[in-house]
Order: sequence, then structure tokens, then C-alpha cells
Amino acid sequence: MTDFSTEILIQIRDEIRATNGRVDGTNNRLDAVIERQTASDVRTATELVAVRETVQTLVDLLRTDRTLRGDVADLKERVTVLERKTA
Repeated sequence: MTDFSTEILIQIRDEIRATNGRVDGTNNRLDAVIERQTASDVRTATELVAVRETVQTLVDLLRTDRTLRGDVADLKERVTVLERKTA
């Protein structure tokens, strides 16, 4: 093998090593992104559960309010009837 061929092979080897180093760095950054994304997904899921619970609480309060409005309207009507009878 000539010195020129050996030099070319050495350069190819060095470039492959450099490329492998860049790929390793990219893989490390990608792993970090995946970890952050997973943590973000967990936080989002946790918040969605909290939002669902809050919405359910509001729905329950609105149902209670609707029931109370009917009761109040009924009581107003009965008071009106009683006031007419005593007047």
C-alpha cells in the first residue's frame, strides 16, 4: 500500500471517528429532549386530571344551584299565595 493510500485511509478513519462523536452528541441531546418531553407529558396529564375534577365540581355546583333556584321559585310562589290569603 502506498503512503498516499495509507494517508487517505487514516483521514477516512479520523472522519468516521469525528462523525461518531457528533452522532453520540446528537443521541445525548435527543435523550435529554425525550426526558423533557416525557416529564412535560406527565405534567400535562396531571393538570388535565385536575381540570377534569374542577369541571366536575363546577357541574355539581351548577346542578345544585339549578335545584335551589327551583326551590326558591316554589317558595316565592307559596309566600305570594299566603300573602294574598292574609291580605
